Amino acid sequence: MGEVALSATGPVSLAAGREMALAGGNAVDVAITAAMTAMATEPGIVSLGGGAYVSVWPVGQEPVVVDGNVEMPGRGLAREAFGRGVREVFTEYGGGVTMFAGPGSVATPGAALAGAEAVRRFGVAPWADVCAPAALACRHGYPVGGAAARYLGFVADRLFGTDPEAHAVVTRPDGSPLGAGETATNGPLADLLDLVGREGAAVLTTGEVGRAMVADLAERGGLVTVADVEAYVPVVRDPVRRRIGAWDLAFNPPPSVGGPMLAVMLAELARRGYYDWADVITVQEAVLRYRLEVHDVATDLEAAGHALLASVDRQGLAGLPTSASTAHVSAVDSEGLACAVTMSAGYGAGVTVPGTGMLLNNALGEPELNRLGLHSLAPGTRLASNMAPTTGRTDDGRVLAIGSPGADRITTALMQVLGQGCLHGADLRTAIEAPRVHIRFDADRAAVVEHESDDGIAATVRSSGYPGHDHGPLSMYFGGVGAAFRHEDGRLLAAGDPRREAAVAVVP
Repeated sequence: MGEVALSATGPVSLAAGREMALAGGNAVDVAITAAMTAMATEPGIVSLGGGAYVSVWPVGQEPVVVDGNVEMPGRGLAREAFGRGVREVFTEYGGGVTMFAGPGSVATPGAALAGAEAVRRFGVAPWADVCAPAALACRHGYPVGGAAARYLGFVADRLFGTDPEAHAVVTRPDGSPLGAGETATNGPLADLLDLVGREGAAVLTTGEVGRAMVADLAERGGLVTVADVEAYVPVVRDPVRRRIGAWDLAFNPPPSVGGPMLAVMLAELARRGYYDWADVITVQEAVLRYRLEVHDVATDLEAAGHALLASVDRQGLAGLPTSASTAHVSAVDSEGLACAVTMSAGYGAGVTVPGTGMLLNNALGEPELNRLGLHSLAPGTRLASNMAPTTGRTDDGRVLAIGSPGADRITTALMQVLGQGCLHGADLRTAIEAPRVHIRFDADRAAVVEHESDDGIAATVRSSGYPGHDHGPLSMYFGGVGAAFRHEDGRLLAAGDPRREAAVAVVP
């Protein structure tokens, strides 16, 4: 196998991906190895007990997205079982977030299943080899990343303190939160990863670990049942395709929310041709207000997403109908195979599967993904998601894999990076490091322009009439875009965001 460009979540996941690349893995093997390691070594940010999307564009084939997002559980439960098993948690993290945690916030996970399916379809490495670096890091120790340390500084006790095993994963032996750069270990999770490598990712759902998860959650008021884990499968979907400048881009399709919103915003910028900061703000305000008022309360996200795309394709923004924590890995290899993986476990449920060291998600307790209310969805429904891993190609041979963490800032960060790169001709690093804006809606649904320090943005905000909030330069609030790129002549490039811990390499 030739070279692989990798943009990872930090030095631990980068080292894991590098090891796989040196062993002959292709872009999919490398990306999933890095993703599995991130989910094992970034407690509080992501975990194997969450969801993920894997976007793959094979050479000479059509792109696909493997949907391993979390699912609403509760098959076979009586009505009175819903609405229980949660506690309200407030954290000052991110400017203040109120969420639900506990066993009743856990949705049926699928992240590892999606990774395994991507490797089975498109990889060349044995699955056990994909899991091995994550197990090794957990067993022998890994440095805690800055993003995880910052988050745990807010929530280690408040969110994880009610479950002794969960608390032990995110704290020092004396019970204080893990600090950036400190070495942490997770022996039970290392053993679990060895088991996943030997027996397959299904051990986390229909296997012994999945059965233990179901039994423990049932005792504590959770909703995940045997019927839920037996019914869960990763879904291979056709992405949303749009031509943006010279690029044919493949976006995460419905029922994902992030992919369609990103596709609509970029298509509108392309429709305008040259655009400026005023255009960026106008497009964001229109699309994100539509999402807030219409899409987020739709009962059928798949139908709503396709209706949005069709309407905007015909009429532009005039056709708009009316009415937490993530991580990302990108890889492209010298053959032109592209893979983008975005993962999420929400803010964390604050609970583990006993004896495994595996933290579980609180996707049912994330307010922005459950606008219809706690436990309102029908069991078996894939939850809404901001995740938007994207791949792309040009006719002259360029290849791109890109994505970002950042909750609802994922789509606006990628809109601006891809817009500058695909429509303004900016090189990848320049596009990633450029200042950003994001439209937020306050409690009265009035628009506020969150932005980084820039004279042009500040002047546009003043003339727009919207209130603005300057976060300073390169704020983590605006995501952490990571991209891998193949030039038309075959040269590879990986670029990471200085807003987060950029960890990039071209291997070997």
